[in-house]
Amino acid sequence: MLTGFKNFIMKGNVVDLAVAVVMGAAFGAVVTSIVEGLLTPLIGRLFSAKGIAEMQWEGFMYGSVISSIISFVLVAAAIYFVVILPMNHMIERRNRRLGIDPAVKEEAAEDPQIALLTEIRDSLQQRTP
Repeated sequence: MLTGFKNFIMKGNVVDLAVAVVMGAAFGAVVTSIVEGLLTPLIGRLFSAKGIAEMQWEGFMYGSVISSIISFVLVAAAIYFVVILPMNHMIERRNRRLGIDPAVKEEAAEDPQIALLTEIRDSLQQRTP
C-alpha cells in the first residue's frame, strides 16, 4: 500500500502538476493585483466608469502589485528549493544506484543509430563472463 503511494508521488508528472497548481495560484495573485491595483484605476480615470469612479490617480495601489510579485518569487523559490531540488537529487541517486546514465539516454534519444549500438553493446556485455 505504501509502495504504491510512494510510486505515485515519485512520478514526475504528479510533482509537475502540483508545482503548476501552486505557481498558478501565486501568479493568479499577481494578475489580480495588477488588474485591481493598476488597470482598474486607470480605466476609472480614463473613462470615469461607474463603480470605479472613486479611484483616483493617487489611488494606484502599486504596493499591492509589488507585494504580489515578491510573494510570487518567494513561492517559486520555496517550491524550487523544497520540492524540485530534493526530488532531482533523489532521482539522481536512484539513477546512480540502478546504473542509469542520463547522458546516454539523451544521446540515444537524439540518434536511433546510437540507440541501436548502445543496445547491442549492452547485450554483448551481458553475455561475456
